[in-house]
Amino acid sequence: MLAPFVASIGWYESDLPDGRETTVPTGAAQIVVNLDHDELSWYDGGGVRHTRGGAGFCPPQAGPLELDTAQQRRTICVVFRPGGAHPFVGPVDVLDEPVVDLDDLWGRTFLRERLCAAPSRQAALRLVEVELTRRLGHAPDAGIAAAAADLHRGLDVGAVSERLGITTGALRRRFATRVGLAPKRFARVRRLQRLLDTVDGDWARAAAEVGYFDQAHMVNDFRALTGLTPTAYEPRSARERNHVRPAAPRSAPR
Repeated sequence: MLAPFVASIGWYESDLPDGRETTVPTGAAQIVVNLDHDELSWYDGGGVRHTRGGAGFCPPQAGPLELDTAQQRRTICVVFRPGGAHPFVGPVDVLDEPVVDLDDLWGRTFLRERLCAAPSRQAALRLVEVELTRRLGHAPDAGIAAAAADLHRGLDVGAVSERLGITTGALRRRFATRVGLAPKRFARVRRLQRLLDTVDGDWARAAAEVGYFDQAHMVNDFRALTGLTPTAYEPRSARERNHVRPAAPRSAPR
């Protein structure tokens, strides 16, 4: 029942040290529950730390986001398909912060407390499935799912709107409401993801393969979306390409 809306539901554990890391945009909305501490946080461009409760909805971002690594030590994460979050949270484009407290969207659910009390990982993940199924509002928007797939493959917005038989303005409004990003920005983010999936050290070749005009176009877009140049990009690991290597641990304040 959840498959048309949800790409994955997973339990994640790590031994990351205290510090910060940058995440690059993926185009996906998520629910994240920090099982270690009742807190989720992020840093804005001025380095100011913002916090929310330990169960949050994260709309898709159009740029990099700096997070605390310690908050990723034990989490449950729901990754939605493009447009898949809309039936659960309503219009996604009006949620303009990187983390929205889940209680602000759903009311007091005690979801985190129930997950922490679950007797096993399997029981916790099943609890998430039950909660999502109970809150499922309506059927998926097949047109938006098709548009997202076309944009991911590199079709331009005009071609996608023509395939759907609607104007580009109508596509823009409908797509932003359901996905959380305008279609052109979503296409840029997904091209970045294709680049990260493709590159093996030869950035120029990978840029040409995924549809950049030239290497300068790729470098400028890469910097705009990640805050980094390709040569400064150092992922946490080959399997975690969207997490850029954490900064060195900071000294405790005196």
